[in-house]
Amino acid sequence: MTAAAPTGGQYRLRHAGPDGVVEAVVTEVAAGIRQLTVAGFDLTEPFPVSEAPAGANGIVLVPWPNRVAGGAWELDGKRQQLDVSEPKFGNASHGLLRFSPYRLVAQTESGVEQTATIHPQHGWPFTLETRVHHELVDDGIRITHTVTNRSGVRAPFAVGSHPYLRAGDTPAEDLVVTLDAATAFTVDERKIPNGTQSVDGTDLDLRQGRRAGDSDLDTAYTDVTPDDEGIRRTTIHGPEGDGVQLWQDPSFPYVQVFTSREFPRSEGEGKGLAVAVEPMTAPADALNSGEGLRWLEPDDSWTGSWGIRRVWS
Repeated sequence: MTAAAPTGGQYRLRHAGPDGVVEAVVTEVAAGIRQLTVAGFDLTEPFPVSEAPAGANGIVLVPWPNRVAGGAWELDGKRQQLDVSEPKFGNASHGLLRFSPYRLVAQTESGVEQTATIHPQHGWPFTLETRVHHELVDDGIRITHTVTNRSGVRAPFAVGSHPYLRAGDTPAEDLVVTLDAATAFTVDERKIPNGTQSVDGTDLDLRQGRRAGDSDLDTAYTDVTPDDEGIRRTTIHGPEGDGVQLWQDPSFPYVQVFTSREFPRSEGEGKGLAVAVEPMTAPADALNSGEGLRWLEPDDSWTGSWGIRRVWS
């Protein structure tokens, strides 16, 4: 008997762009990106269909990204206790759909739309309908999220995603990460935000570009400078200049940069460095701090987009 893929069904997408064919594989479980290339140039860290996404590679994070301290928060004066899904730090991590299958809504050669419902459960007394639309474009991919409140009362939420970016065959150590952000969140020993600091004069300053191999980041940024259309961008590139850019529309004002040194490499190569760039509508522990947290009235919806594109020197 053939073992089922840990990420469920696989949606293979293709788009003929002016600079080469854009291809992607999107998964049923967690609506994740398993592979993304432009003309054979990897934009994200791929992983085999036989494996689960290590380090939350490529998955959607909803109804909160990152962590909730102790899995506990308060709603109308009543304590809510989520399941603790990160035993190492004792937190609830990365939302409630990390291991859930989505249902197919529509598929074309270049796009797929999936939906999943978040039902009431431990520490979460709401029903949210979520949709994720992956659409290939000429230089990469655009991802659009929609959240609709199907509860009889207003409900909170935040959205994020967890792609690990890659620039073709450039070793992750040699990637230069550039992000025009003035402020970083500080965290406690459980990786829960406890304040902010200016990046001036620190190793957290990515405004002029910083080599990933010289960085130790698991850092959320705010005060990210947008362009004239409100788009915020994080770029990684190799020594020759070719690279990848993650863009976020105004609905995603926060970004987490994570330089993991425990990322699994090809068989026999052990673990190594990988760079995650995570667009977020709110930082970690938003259910407690309220920062960036959105509330939807019954039957109201929210929509936001981000994407990944290839850039050339």
